[in-house]
Amino acid sequence: MNIILHPTYFPSISQYAAMLQAETITFEVEDNFQKQTNRNRMYIYGPNGAQLLNIPVNRSNAKHQKYKDVKLDTTFDWQKNHFKSLETAYRTSPFFEFFEHDLQPVFEKKHTYMMDLNFEIFEIINECLGIELPFSKTEEYFQESNDYADFRPLVNGKKDTFINESYTQVFDDKFGFIPNLSILDLLFNEGRYAKDYLLKQKL
Repeated sequence: MNIILHPTYFPSISQYAAMLQAETITFEVEDNFQKQTNRNRMYIYGPNGAQLLNIPVNRSNAKHQKYKDVKLDTTFDWQKNHFKSLETAYRTSPFFEFFEHDLQPVFEKKHTYMMDLNFEIFEIINECLGIELPFSKTEEYFQESNDYADFRPLVNGKKDTFINESYTQVFDDKFGFIPNLSILDLLFNEGRYAKDYLLKQKL
């Protein structure tokens, strides 16, 4: 299976399951930015249930702006807030401390472009999972893609109805299992076993 999808902020479990099960991966980098998508947001399992972490961005006044041209809004200390939220949510998880230092650069380095941040995150998560995922990038935008299985809609969390198999989560005694959160939820709870888990999921 050859797939095409968007680079996102700490991708969802559905995206990682698709990537691990694909023969080739192509990232869409020529699309226009859309608000309220996982391009700049992720969902984690916090003390009060599903929690949205959103990165503020600076958008041009143009009606359409390329995703790759969108800059991060540096007037907000989103990095500090996001890392605090991750600590609150996952400090007691089995593998948070194991991966904490690998992820630290994401929350310390000052990035300019949203897409560059997402590609750096992709490489860091792959290292944490102990995997290599070679990929290519699009050179132009196509509304429809006949050459790939189109997983670009997964960027919209509200339209992504994927339900993954349950695993133990930190607060599941309060709110039960919450499916398809950020890959971080799986990583912190399952560690390197996450790779085998992702390969078993039915897309």
